[in-house]
Amino acid sequence: MAWALKLPLADEVIESGLVQDFDASLSGIGQELGAGAYSMSDVLALPIFKQEESSLPPDNENKILPFQYVLCAATSPAVKLHDETLTYLNQGQSYEIRMLDNRKLGELPEINGKLVKSIFRVVFHDRRLQYTEHQQLEGWRWNRPGDRILDIDIPMSVGIIDPRANPNQLNTVEFLWDPAKRTSVFIQVHCISTEFTMRKHGGEKGVPFRVQIDTFKENENGEYTEHLHSASCQIKVFKPKGADRKQKTDREKMEKRTPHEKEKYQPSYETTILTECSPWPEITYVNNSPSPGFNSSHNNFSLGEGNGSPNHQPEPPPPVTDNLLPTTTPQEAQQWLHRNRFSTFTRLFTNFSGADLLKLTRDDVIQICGPADGIRLFNALKGRMVRPRLTIYVCQESLQLREQQQQQQQQQQKHEDGDSNVYHAIYLEELTAVELTEKIAQLFSISPCQISQIYKQGPTGIHVLISDEMIQNFQEEACFILDTMKAETNDSYHIILK
Repeated sequence: MAWALKLPLADEVIESGLVQDFDASLSGIGQELGAGAYSMSDVLALPIFKQEESSLPPDNENKILPFQYVLCAATSPAVKLHDETLTYLNQGQSYEIRMLDNRKLGELPEINGKLVKSIFRVVFHDRRLQYTEHQQLEGWRWNRPGDRILDIDIPMSVGIIDPRANPNQLNTVEFLWDPAKRTSVFIQVHCISTEFTMRKHGGEKGVPFRVQIDTFKENENGEYTEHLHSASCQIKVFKPKGADRKQKTDREKMEKRTPHEKEKYQPSYETTILTECSPWPEITYVNNSPSPGFNSSHNNFSLGEGNGSPNHQPEPPPPVTDNLLPTTTPQEAQQWLHRNRFSTFTRLFTNFSGADLLKLTRDDVIQICGPADGIRLFNALKGRMVRPRLTIYVCQESLQLREQQQQQQQQQQKHEDGDSNVYHAIYLEELTAVELTEKIAQLFSISPCQISQIYKQGPTGIHVLISDEMIQNFQEEACFILDTMKAETNDSYHIILK
């Protein structure tokens, strides 16, 4: 290819280039990298990528990579030396990524005349968010139904064959391409970095993402499972035109710095060269759905079972008293998570004891588990119950009860004074007459159908039929005495609230 990058083979070449031509290596930076060959000085000036998850073996540092990917977007000038480059993108805008064949003569002859498969991903740069990627993306899907995080602009792309986007993987696209032919894929990122920040009061820093490309060749069975190359770069995504404003702001800030301070920062490059990294690891928290097309979903990246589906049978609700204790061992904590319907997160909390889990703050749990499950888990850890909408207190009263109370009062009048009635709490959620009937029936240990009507004693002793609207106007923690009367027509009862 006319614009393929050719790296030197020997350490001496690199050393001589750095020592003898250091000034020249800085002179061409910032110029547009077009279809011409990349100069050695530009390559040497690039910051060394520091892979967060796992560094590459030392013997890979000087080898020529089989492929190279170039994102046609400028890097930020506000990045310190030796740090990884950062590129700003606009939401929904199409950006070209050039797929370059960088093989030397005779390298990987088995792919000559054949297609390779590349998988594009937009993933989180932050390791903590990577652990909760599935929950974060599910929350995004809930807020943006029908949208995707990553798309291919097919009309603008060149040389890609059979592009696919799995509807279950919003942040992943894939396609086949021929390394011997010109290939450029235009991608669109539809999420913005601030959508995944913890607080949304304005002015928060957006989280950085990574664009990662993994390329595979066919195996003997015609499946694209044999890994060839992986590379990635760090990006931030802004609302439309926000990336241009951010780039301008960074440039203006750098212009105000002294020459000595500027030496600590990288210059801005017109394009972003993706740097080699480890293949995207196997993940176990997404549904195991095959990659669509090609009959070639790579098994190395097969995805395990997820956190349930519409056909998943829910577990019975946990007992109210099942609170986690600081003395709980990691094994017991795993069982507690299962009992309380947090099986999805048992892998994340494998080595957490009860004390470890109880030390997590509300923000910690939400960031790990997502907003919905995070709040539910935090409340379960703290033993918090949902507060009812209305609480009333009732005391049962009947002729037999009054006679018993009179006898008790006569027996105990030497020991105590005052009312000996015992009140019971009734918690209402729906605030309806039907719900009140069911709760009173439970209190009397009878069937709700045995309660004919419920009345409230009004002024001058009149009986007012209880309605939903009346219950909604009850005062919180109001006290009532329940009087029961036998209905004249059948075996049911009338209940009177006094």
